[in-house]
Amino acid sequence: MKSFYLTDTGKIRTHNEDSVTILKNASGEYLMIVCDGMGGHRKGEVASSMAITALGSRFNKISSIGSKLDAVNWLNDSVNEINKSILEYATNNPDSVGMGTTIVVALLTHDYLIFGNIGDSSGFVMKKGQLHKVTKDHTLVNLLVQAGNLTEEEAKFHPKRNVLMKALGAANTVELDIFDVDMTIDAILLCSDGLTNMMTNEQIEKVLNDPELEIEEKVSKLIRKCNARGGTDNISIAYLIINEGSRES
Repeated sequence: MKSFYLTDTGKIRTHNEDSVTILKNASGEYLMIVCDGMGGHRKGEVASSMAITALGSRFNKISSIGSKLDAVNWLNDSVNEINKSILEYATNNPDSVGMGTTIVVALLTHDYLIFGNIGDSSGFVMKKGQLHKVTKDHTLVNLLVQAGNLTEEEAKFHPKRNVLMKALGAANTVELDIFDVDMTIDAILLCSDGLTNMMTNEQIEKVLNDPELEIEEKVSKLIRKCNARGGTDNISIAYLIINEGSRES
């Protein structure tokens, strides 16, 4: 396996509110996380960093995550503790009231792969050269699409497409959407919306499928392309290749 992650401020924002990491424990299990902080001057970067640090610390303290049910419970318990910490921080720091963060995670063990998300940071899998989105965005426009009030094409350009309906730090209780994912895949991609708002799935696929590029170059090239298109937001990417050369198989 190969993994690489990178975050970039972009061309418009003055500071980076995203946080990203990929961790591996003693059992060879992988935890991938991307968080996109919200709040701007209200310390969105603090919220995303708190989430990454706390979840990563918890993961590093255990030798194995256990069964699939153990993993789901562990993720939900961890995220609820993080949510409480963010709310407490905002209460104790009045200038940070309203801060929060999205979160998307992927947990890969020898026996299963699960994704979890809150907000609009995205989780994808690559299979036979094609990118498939696993997670569902917790946005106003996505709710309107699901209700049949907007088409997916209309949603892409809707003025309120970035309005979140769920985030860490936004309510007293939170619950991850959990996705049990087929393990017959070739790679895992997590990202903030700084990537998906700038590039289509097909454009992302083209870079990830380039046989001339190493994993680090693929991730870096995606960020460069986002910035070349305007870089209107922070961009964070976590990429893990499980099975190389599968496109030709």
